[in-house]
Amino acid sequence: MSDVPRVIEIERLAYPSTWPPSAYRKELQDNRWAHYIVLRDKHILEEQSTVFAEPEKLRKARPFPLSLLPSRPAVTSPSPGLASILGFAGLWLMVDEAHITTIAMHPNARGQGLGEFLLVSLIDISYNIGAKWVTLEVRVSNYTAQNLYRKYGFREAGVRHRYYSDNQEDALIMWTDEINSTSYKQKFLELKAALLQKLETN
Repeated sequence: MSDVPRVIEIERLAYPSTWPPSAYRKELQDNRWAHYIVLRDKHILEEQSTVFAEPEKLRKARPFPLSLLPSRPAVTSPSPGLASILGFAGLWLMVDEAHITTIAMHPNARGQGLGEFLLVSLIDISYNIGAKWVTLEVRVSNYTAQNLYRKYGFREAGVRHRYYSDNQEDALIMWTDEINSTSYKQKFLELKAALLQKLETN
């Protein structure tokens, strides 16, 4: 729940139309079939944690008389956990289908393979929760996302007309083959291994 403000911030930067904060809270609290993840930069987390720890150290080091002076109002800034979130993603399990509801990266973190890492993580979750297929909708104009999905075995299976409320754009419906099939699983594991190797060397 504490991640929701940062998730909303990233979603607003990534998409023209967004969910209200209440929708995410409802998903996390009430939807037992929903699975959401955030991607954190551990270096930002460590750096921000150090910065946040400094005022506490200074406070403890103050001579006793200074502690009697009126305190200044605290300067509010995002918590280390929120500042470290670079992206998020989610899916619903619907019987034996994993329906990807959202994937979003902060604009400053794009082009590094991290959005692909979120997709791989969702497919991993799909395996873990017993899904047989993975499906999603994507804007007909979003060729970058479509190419990524095709790389992971998604194929076009139809169109949802005027699916997006902001501009009435159509959505492509895309599906994988059965993810437990030998061919799909082998290809997925190869792609995942290659991606992890790429991320480790960056």
